[in-house]
Amino acid sequence: MGKNNGRVIAQNKKANHDYFIEETFEAGLVLQGTEIKSIRAGRVNLKDSFATIKQGEAYINNMHISPYEQGNRYNHEPTRARKLLLHRKQIDRLIGESQQAGYSIIPLKVYIKNGFAKVLIGLGKGKKKYDKREDLKQKQAKRDMDRAIKDRLN
Repeated sequence: MGKNNGRVIAQNKKANHDYFIEETFEAGLVLQGTEIKSIRAGRVNLKDSFATIKQGEAYINNMHISPYEQGNRYNHEPTRARKLLLHRKQIDRLIGESQQAGYSIIPLKVYIKNGFAKVLIGLGKGKKKYDKREDLKQKQAKRDMDRAIKDRLN
């Protein structure tokens, strides 16, 4: 595998179900020694994780990275807050947008790019229950149309 390939390690599938994602940002992660080994092994969970901004710096909270098996005493705490590496303009934009009512910063994907762990974070507005139902109806209608076209071609 080449170094330039972005290999997706984990995805937050509930994010698109629970939020309207309006804008995405790519951020680097500040990790401890054995965390990158666990990420490369695919032992990451983005469920219930979220990003916050404290004192002008972005952090990701509740992202679970399992302890590395051969890490012994050098292992890390699985759900510690990890710093996100973003440009100052991106952080300022996130501060302004996320302070509006109903907006959150949600991690969408964790992947390896050029040997570094990256997180794709999205600025999302929460969906109401009727929005979620409407999305499910649209997905089902698209599936039915695709199935009908496939049957017609065969």
